[in-house]
Amino acid sequence: MSAGPDAPDELTGVSGDKLRMFPGERRRRILEIVNARGSIRVSELATLVRVTEPTVRKDISDLDAQRLLRRTHGGALAARPAYEANVSARADTNAAGKRAIARACLAEVRDGDAIFIDSGTTMIALAEALSPRSSAFVDGATSRCPVNVNVLTNAVEVAKILAPVPAVRHSVLGGQYRLAGGCFVGPITIDALQRFTLNVAFVGVTGLSRVGFTVADVNEAQVKTAAMERARRVIVPMDHTKVGVADFVKLCDPDRVETVVTDEPNADLARMCKDYGVRLVVAG
Repeated sequence: MSAGPDAPDELTGVSGDKLRMFPGERRRRILEIVNARGSIRVSELATLVRVTEPTVRKDISDLDAQRLLRRTHGGALAARPAYEANVSARADTNAAGKRAIARACLAEVRDGDAIFIDSGTTMIALAEALSPRSSAFVDGATSRCPVNVNVLTNAVEVAKILAPVPAVRHSVLGGQYRLAGGCFVGPITIDALQRFTLNVAFVGVTGLSRVGFTVADVNEAQVKTAAMERARRVIVPMDHTKVGVADFVKLCDPDRVETVVTDEPNADLARMCKDYGVRLVVAG
């Protein structure tokens, strides 16, 4: 017997377990995605929320009737411009996925490495993973923490987390404080970066699409670019929700990055990484 229109949709998680998202929950998720991206096609939405395209079209029509978004031919538009939420507001979004990404990134760090850790919630999870007693290990992981690591960061929260960790030495780049990102930006930050040589730069992004890697702020993009230029390897920790997103400013083309670390298998991401010769790591 087929399910009725109000029956919950089945979502298949990466672990193989079946989760159920009721229509109201699904529409809230659709609204979050559309508001974050500004616009999106039905086919992309169907992939992201793991339901059929007819189901997504009905959800879009219902949300359009409530004036929560605008229905377009083949997709949807945000009813208001997209905005950048601050770090604290993003902290609980896909927290488990970010912890998994952090553990996978930890495996990329060797004893004695000098690394750059960018700002953002995934980077906070990486900083926490550098402490064996941190909450990043509540899922039962037993990853070995590297020792004698030098961390360079422009993110205040990253510095606060690493301050009591004896196996890590950290240096903080000053400059103009950017509240939304919880980090320092500007010419002072960039000038200070030129003094360092890095084994790995962990650089955060808010989207990856045909445009390339993108971020929300021009000043942060300039700091990220400077860190990439000082590093032997560039790794982008990026959860699956950022695939297909094109944010305000382009950071770089995909082939400028050595490795992308993500939390779930994604066919579009895998294809893009293969086309550009980028190594892809799927955490967990």
